[in-house]
Amino acid sequence: MSNSKEKVVAFGGGHGLAATLTALRDVTPNITAVVTVADNGGSSGRIRDEFNFLPPGDLRMALAALCGSDAWGQSWSEIIQHRFTSDGDLAGHALGNLLLAALWDSSDDLVAGIDRVGELLKIVGRVLPMSLEPLDIEGVFESNSGEVRVRGQIEVATAKGKLKTLKLLPDKPAVAPQVLTAIEEADWLTFGPGSWFSSVMPHFLLDEMASAIAKSKAKKIMILNLQEVEGADEFAGNTPEEHLRLVISHLPSFKLDIAVADPTTIDSTSGLSNMVENLGGELIVVDVARDQDRNHHDSRKMSSLFTHIFASTLLK
Repeated sequence: MSNSKEKVVAFGGGHGLAATLTALRDVTPNITAVVTVADNGGSSGRIRDEFNFLPPGDLRMALAALCGSDAWGQSWSEIIQHRFTSDGDLAGHALGNLLLAALWDSSDDLVAGIDRVGELLKIVGRVLPMSLEPLDIEGVFESNSGEVRVRGQIEVATAKGKLKTLKLLPDKPAVAPQVLTAIEEADWLTFGPGSWFSSVMPHFLLDEMASAIAKSKAKKIMILNLQEVEGADEFAGNTPEEHLRLVISHLPSFKLDIAVADPTTIDSTSGLSNMVENLGGELIVVDVARDQDRNHHDSRKMSSLFTHIFASTLLK
C-alpha cells in the first residue's frame, strides 16, 4: 500500500471499473467507487425483476476489486464471485449478488447493506450506487436500416450503428447523497474505462451528479478505452475523440486534467491531444494493456501510473 492519502472517487461499472479499483487499491486507502445500476441481464436482471432491487452485479464486482491483496481479501473476492452451477433456480446466480439481495430484503437502507458486505470483506474504500433506484438506459442508433431504439444496458452496450441519443429512465432518478458528499470531498475523480455508452456515460446523464462533477474542485482523470478488438462482446463505441465528444455534449462545462490513452488507440492523424488540451488537460500516452490480453487494462501498470500521477501532483 502506498503512503498516498489522496481521496479518489472512481466512476464506472463492470470489468473496466474493477480494473481501475484494483489499481487504486494499492495506491490509496481513500477510494469511493460509484457504480452504475442499470444492468438488466443474467443474475442481476433476475434479482431486479423479482424484487425490484438495484442490480447487484456491478456493485459485487467493485466490492471484489477492492478486497485486500492478503489471503483474507483474495479468498473472499473469489467467494463472492462464485456462480452456482445447477439445473435449478440458483443456476447462474453469483453468491455476492444473493448476499446483497438478502441484506436489502431485510432492510430498506440499500447503502447500509453494501457497507455491511464491505465490512465483511474488509475492503479498501467504499462502494456506492450512483442512484438509489434501478435505472434503464435508452439509446437511439442510426443503422443501415434506419433508426433503431434500444432499451437496457446489455442492448445499448451491444447495439450496432452510430449513436444519436442516449438517456436514463427514469429521467430524474434519486442520487445517493453519499455520492455527492464523496465528490465534494474528493481530490481526484476518475472515469472509465469500460463500455462507454452503458458504464461510463450514465454518470454524465444523471443531471444532479453531472452538476456535482462539473463543480468539483477535484482533479479529473479520464481513462480511455483500449483499441476495440474484433469479436469483443460489447461495442466499445468509436474513437477516443468521439467518446470525449459524447461526454462534452451532455456536460459542456466539463474540464479535464489528465486523459490516459494506450498507444494502440492513437494514430498519426489523431486530434485527441488537441481535444484534451482544449478541455484544460494533458494527454498521457502509455502502455496500460495486459501483455497477453490487449483488450483489457493491466491493473499493475495502472497502479504504477496512478502512483506517478499522484506523487507528481503532490510535489507541485
